Amino acid sequence: MLKIAVITASDRAYKGEYKDLSGPKIKEIINNSNIDAEVSLFIVPDEKEKIKKVIEKKIGVDYIITTGGTGISPRDVTPEVTESICTRELPGISEMLRMESYKETKNALFSRAFSGVKENTIIINFPGSVKAVAFCTKLVIPILEHGIKMLYGGKH
Repeated sequence: MLKIAVITASDRAYKGEYKDLSGPKIKEIINNSNIDAEVSLFIVPDEKEKIKKVIEKKIGVDYIITTGGTGISPRDVTPEVTESICTRELPGISEMLRMESYKETKNALFSRAFSGVKENTIIINFPGSVKAVAFCTKLVIPILEHGIKMLYGGKH
């Protein structure tokens, strides 16, 4: 069973100004897939230290998927935090997410999402919108199990 932590980075959702829909959407799609996974949800404000703290606390699960904070606004800091934590980059995942998302919306080019590895955890940044996370989750589901096998030294 895969253990997946989904972290939503959003000032407004953290303050309760609106309900987080992106994190629960990721969980719903994973739970409705053929992947055997335990998904936990977390919400943090768009603050470097708070995002870093919750990501570091969750190192040890198989995957951390973040949603939000990948754009170009001044408060979008999730990719910088993720890159500072990871010891190895997985550029192919982020490139694929941007390339496929671009086919849906040209605005995907403004995504600065990062993917990488810290110890035995793979971290993937998703955009923040519900539509985008639904799309991105469906794109990564086919690679989740293989990624963990490879991380633990499995063969191709």
